Amino acid sequence: MGVFTMRCSARKLFVGVLMVAACVPALAQRTYNLGSAPPADEIKALDHIVGPAGKELPPGAGTAKEGAPLFAQRCAACHGPNGTGGGVAARLVGKTPANAQKGDFKPTEKSVTSYYPYATIAWDYINRAMPANKPGSLTPDEVYSLTAYLLFRNGIIQESDVMDAKSLPKVQMPNRNGFVPATPVFPPAPKPSWY
Repeated sequence: MGVFTMRCSARKLFVGVLMVAACVPALAQRTYNLGSAPPADEIKALDHIVGPAGKELPPGAGTAKEGAPLFAQRCAACHGPNGTGGGVAARLVGKTPANAQKGDFKPTEKSVTSYYPYATIAWDYINRAMPANKPGSLTPDEVYSLTAYLLFRNGIIQESDVMDAKSLPKVQMPNRNGFVPATPVFPPAPKPSWY
């Protein structure tokens, strides 16, 4: 008697699964008329990344002197005066400004800008995401100036250095060799002295 009960339950379960499976293709073909496919020009506007070599950087230039008033006007409310923190967003200048970090970063010394392995990452992020209340509204000259200002405040470049599409990728960031390479190297390179 127990076997008979199991067969009925198995049959009912099988019929139920079969009915649900038959409905799935009909549901999958249903459209809800939500949204639309983006036009090609809209996709192209979002489809760019500035790589370490800086080939994708636009024309323009800026210095730390030009970036200081821009930072005070557009960035200090969130990142604090001179990028040292105190606002609602992360500090952008290390605890010891104008003293580039070499070697291992302690959590209290690390700043976003000095931790990046390439200066082009800072430019790309500022260009895409800043200011927070109106992302992407800065001109290329303003982005170069703000990037130069942050690099200067972290002691990576001089105040008078001009940052542009040719000079920015050449900036040697203090943490350039602090990351694992994208492709393994064999034989492995010797460990840095600070490791």
